[in-house]
Amino acid sequence: MSNSIFNPEFQNQSTSSKIIVALERISEAFKALLWKKAKEFGLSPIQIQMLIFIAYHKQDLCNVSHLAKEFNVTKPTISDAVRVLLKKEYIAKDVSNLDSRSYSILLTETGKNLLKQIEDFALPIKSKLDLLETSKQDDLFHSLSQVIYNLNQIGILTVQRTCYGCKFYENKNSIHYCQLLNKPLKVSDIRVDCPEFNAKEAS
Repeated sequence: MSNSIFNPEFQNQSTSSKIIVALERISEAFKALLWKKAKEFGLSPIQIQMLIFIAYHKQDLCNVSHLAKEFNVTKPTISDAVRVLLKKEYIAKDVSNLDSRSYSILLTETGKNLLKQIEDFALPIKSKLDLLETSKQDDLFHSLSQVIYNLNQIGILTVQRTCYGCKFYENKNSIHYCQLLNKPLKVSDIRVDCPEFNAKEAS
């Protein structure tokens, strides 16, 4: 019998394999919902993801180089998306005074109005997660956030802003603690995408 993650017979003996397949199914649901919204508004999935990211993140993260890392795609892919979104007047360039070749990306008023119509695409998944007991949500989130951090540590996820990789985070006697906030954190307080994230120095 093949020990492949995707062999149903092997999966029955490997909980981690079943989790991977379950995550794949959820990923497919996410992509299907994103594609549905993209088709509705004549956009591509990456264009929607970019608009949502730009709306809620610091301006210094909203440039071609970082967006390519954020979404694990090439710079030309992001540049093509930028060109389309500029043409549709959903975004605008903010050119750096120091280097005319460098620019960050901002939403226009038209883009902000569009955002209200597209950012809800994942609500069907959220509605099902909300049916879980709070304690089960906390356990699931804790496990997933650890996996995200560990995948970043081995270079598979190039970008992460979770507490575990932040210089302000400490684990004091199995208690999560944020030095920036100067307080202990509950599992539900741990962030996957923290605005104040500051990466730990490599040890």
